[in-house]
Amino acid sequence: MSTTYFNRELSLLEFNKRVLYQAYDESLPIMERLRFLCIFSTNLDEFFEVRVGGLVEMVELSAPAPVGPDGLAPVQALLEIAERAHHLVDEQYQLLNQQILPLLREHGIHVLRRDEWQEHHTQYLKAYFSSDILPVLSPIGLDPAHPFPRILNKSLSFIVKLDGKDAFGRNSGKAIVQVPRSLPHLIELPPGVAGKERAFVFISSIVHYFMAELFVGMTVIDSYQFRLTRNSDIFLDEEETEDLLRAVQGELAYRQYGDEIRLEIADTCPKDLEQFLLQRCNLNENAVYRLNGPVNLNRFSDLFDLVKTPAFYFTPFIQAMPKLPKRSNSYFDALQKQDILLHHPFDSFQAVVDFLREAAADPNVLAIKQTLYRSGSNSPLVDALVTAAKAGKEVTAIIELRARFDEEQNVALAERLQRYGIHVIYGVVGYKTHAKMLLVARREQGKVRYYVHLGTGNYHLRTSMLYTDYGLITSDKEIGDDVYRIFLQLSSMGKASRMDALMYAPFTLHKGIVKRIRIEKENAEQGKAARIIAKMNSLYDEELVNELYAASQAGVEIHLIVRGICQLRPGVPGLSENIYVRSIIGRFLEHSRVFYFENAGTPELWCSSADWMSRNMFHRVETCFPIRHKKIRDRIVEDMGIYLADNTHAWLLQEDGQYQRIRPEEGEAAIDAQAILLERWSARQLPGAV
Repeated sequence: MSTTYFNRELSLLEFNKRVLYQAYDESLPIMERLRFLCIFSTNLDEFFEVRVGGLVEMVELSAPAPVGPDGLAPVQALLEIAERAHHLVDEQYQLLNQQILPLLREHGIHVLRRDEWQEHHTQYLKAYFSSDILPVLSPIGLDPAHPFPRILNKSLSFIVKLDGKDAFGRNSGKAIVQVPRSLPHLIELPPGVAGKERAFVFISSIVHYFMAELFVGMTVIDSYQFRLTRNSDIFLDEEETEDLLRAVQGELAYRQYGDEIRLEIADTCPKDLEQFLLQRCNLNENAVYRLNGPVNLNRFSDLFDLVKTPAFYFTPFIQAMPKLPKRSNSYFDALQKQDILLHHPFDSFQAVVDFLREAAADPNVLAIKQTLYRSGSNSPLVDALVTAAKAGKEVTAIIELRARFDEEQNVALAERLQRYGIHVIYGVVGYKTHAKMLLVARREQGKVRYYVHLGTGNYHLRTSMLYTDYGLITSDKEIGDDVYRIFLQLSSMGKASRMDALMYAPFTLHKGIVKRIRIEKENAEQGKAARIIAKMNSLYDEELVNELYAASQAGVEIHLIVRGICQLRPGVPGLSENIYVRSIIGRFLEHSRVFYFENAGTPELWCSSADWMSRNMFHRVETCFPIRHKKIRDRIVEDMGIYLADNTHAWLLQEDGQYQRIRPEEGEAAIDAQAILLERWSARQLPGAV
């Protein structure tokens, strides 16, 4: 293994470990602890579906698999992943059984196991099984006429051990029962059945208990729940694809039936049935995860809709809204005087919706152009675009169909927009359009003026409540002209234009970041002020990492706030002793990308849709925009300082790749960055440039 770089997959697994450890935090409300347990499950699912699936694919190719800069071949990486993932999953179920479930019971919430059912529970559940579950189940007896079925990706299934012959004299001894996704994960027992406190039962428990009802005349010896995870990455040969929309639609079905990657199974399952499943799924022992509890703990997330007790959750807060001129209440009037900075979730994303709605209704607005990456088909932003099109405005939407796991929604969105005459563009073949841009062209005094929103996060109202992101609404001429040029290039396929204000990928962003890191290095060598603060989701680009190493060796102080993957190895003498890497894991998902360069006392501050990853720099369309207004820049720099001072939800990356939780020293005040920002910036009206 390399002493210079960390492995991408193992670094991502370390991030998921930090998410899991939030569920240990006794200071959090009980349902929030459970939520982190569920988030860990969904994160791990995606990790296996995409990252592990990709490694398995490499191993199965006949050509020699490439070895990355970290020095790990795919086979070695898979072994390391299996060892760490098995340990984390064991921890997850121990935490569930030993802490979370007992605490839920203390709070009057009982998720009943089969051995906890009393007679009146069983009577009620038998009636529920007969009326709501039995009619939709289709057991499959395994024999030459009924071979092992193709199990749907991540679906709940049972392998059943049988004795006796069926009505046709067959006796294979085994059957598969797949539980339809149309059924709820959990049902709540009525108060008259549950008693004084609330009681819930998993559908899996009900199916398991009444399994014999499916095999009349035979004996069910036992049954065991299991779940298969499949390789879910979509492959498109874009060079041979004429219609990207139809190609994506065709590939979506494959996601449910890709190659098997992982088998989760009840830990009570006997070895012979486990081996039977492994053989049928062509998996090895490392792919088996034996679980002491329900397969797929994300099924507990149904409780969030069923249990509404406020004390069990984070305290709600009121998001801030921009302060607009009293006479006009217009974003256009406000933006002619000052920029508006939005820091979500402390500032409401409703401001972006209102800005677009005003543009849709304004008779002076001629055209609206917007990128849509993960917006959803029922977004109020989409409604505003439709309103603008109905009003006769020229509306263009650039939709990235290949936003992973949102492809189906994006296909539906594209079809909806086209019905209203909106120009829909599917981005650029070979490059995902990941930029977050909204441009409004407005006629003012006989000329066209551009108003622009640029953001670090998606145009999605719900995730803006959960993710931290920055957004800038501005009428800056240079920024507006640059955004117009990018839209023009995306729609016309013209050559890259010169930018006056922005850096953008895949053309100038990587070079621009390298240039600024080198300037800091040169300034340090000349004894000038030199410092870099960069906040992002992931850092995985060998050239950028090497530039940071060189800057560190020149004496540049470098603070990186990297939520997830980090290829860079900090604290190595002679290489990176001036680099500090921290990860913040808290109530909100840290999602903003912010890059600060000291620049010898004339600081530069940039926000971006792009992480410092090779894929973002060279294989996506991304924007990186300057924060030019001093008051706005000072506010963001102050926010970064609070993140760097956090000693409650911050983890410091060590030289060996492990993360150490930062805790207040004795006598030191606790600093929770997200809580401070929430108290400081929410529940107020914000002037644009303050």
